[in-house]
Amino acid sequence: MNPKKYVRELWKVWLRPFALPLVLITAAKSALADINYVPSGSMQPTILCGDVVLINKLAYDLRVPFTLARLAHWAEPARGDVVVCFSPDDDTRLVKRVVGQPGDTIELRHDVLFVNDVAQTYVPLGIDARGARDLEPAERAGAIFANELLVSNGGARSHAVMALPARPALRSFGPTRVPAGHYFMLGDNRDNSHDSRFFGLVPREQIIGEAKGVVVSADLNHWLRPRFDRFFTRLD
Repeated sequence: MNPKKYVRELWKVWLRPFALPLVLITAAKSALADINYVPSGSMQPTILCGDVVLINKLAYDLRVPFTLARLAHWAEPARGDVVVCFSPDDDTRLVKRVVGQPGDTIELRHDVLFVNDVAQTYVPLGIDARGARDLEPAERAGAIFANELLVSNGGARSHAVMALPARPALRSFGPTRVPAGHYFMLGDNRDNSHDSRFFGLVPREQIIGEAKGVVVSADLNHWLRPRFDRFFTRLD
């Protein structure tokens, strides 16, 4: 067969029918919703290694597919939101929690978070709390778990955090004031997270959506054993 004719037939019969659906799907993933596999433990116990989380890319604005340009805007990330953003130092895609909004002053004192000079409230959690019970026994035994009541828009949002007392970590930081158009990010695994303490504040345009829930989850330490109790669960 003539090579040019073969290429034309390949395009006409096999490639062209799939081209438009493929473009539409990738555009939707870029601008509407996507999933994100989480390979690290920086958001434990809220998000575990092996979780696949759903990202709502319409949570704050509508963007031109495949770009950071905004077509419309209707909300700003709230204190306590779990978001997907790009790291300012190397453009790595990250999942972190917003703890500081523009105008906030953020400080850590021995793993206690202060927002605008107000210490956030912590309620101890047991090792059998959701998320904590799925960790390896050695890691669970060496951790301290608590519910952090994070002041947000006049109320408080509760979410789990953990500390690893035996691990060298940056447990005190700041105070630092968050300028306009930027956000301060922390991981819920406070002693094992690469976040704004290290790479700085995240510009608003680098926040691409809100992580809403876990779609599926697999235990990486046990041959990808499914964690069925985490399937289709909401993130706090």
